[in-house]
Formats: sequence, C-alpha cells, structure tokens
Amino acid sequence: MLPHERSLVNELKNKPFAIVGVNSDPQDKLRTLINNKRVTWPCFFDGGDPQGPIASKWNVSSWPTIYLIDKKGIIRFKDHYLDEKLLRQLLEDGTASASRPAIDDGVIKSKGTQSGK
Repeated sequence: MLPHERSLVNELKNKPFAIVGVNSDPQDKLRTLINNKRVTWPCFFDGGDPQGPIASKWNVSSWPTIYLIDKKGIIRFKDHYLDEKLLRQLLEDGTASASRPAIDDGVIKSKGTQSGK
C-alpha cells in the first residue's frame, strides 16, 4: 500500500488532498517504517496498541482503515481499501479538503461523523 500512497501524494500534490497516517506499532518499528519506506506524510503514533486513543475514538476495528473526509469534516467513506473513484469525484467536485484534521493529545478531532455510504 505504501508505494500507492506515495504515488497519490505526488500525483495530487497540487490538489486539496492530504494523507494522515496513524500507526499502532511500537515507536521504534514506526520510526523504521517511516525511514525505510519513505513516508513523507504526517504519521501519528497511537500508543503502540491497536486500541490506542485514536483507533478507539475513530472506531477502528482492523488495520488498515481508510477514511475519506470532505472539506466540511464529514466522513464520506470508511473501509479497508481506498475508493479511488470516490476520492477523485470528491476532488473534482471541489468537496475534498487539503486541511489536516486537528490533533489534540494524539486524538484526531473530527467535525463530523456522518457517512456518505
């Protein structure tokens, strides 16, 4: 998945698009992943536990979980794969957001939790 994420970051660098990673692995493993796999987007440590504060707040039950969030902060998609068709539609419609979600004590704060699914 990382090569594809990297290609999306490059392809969509001038679009309202951002990737934010959340990782439940131990910190040393996360640092190695970021360095060895050339992760260039923000990646947050979730306490080294699959039920860390971010995963718990966002109801993550398995990894990876992908969210597409529009510019209003509404979750438009949640699943274990990326719906690129929907991503591109959100970008084309001008409803995607380049802003990153607010982080407070390691927990991503969402403005909305509605699903467009």
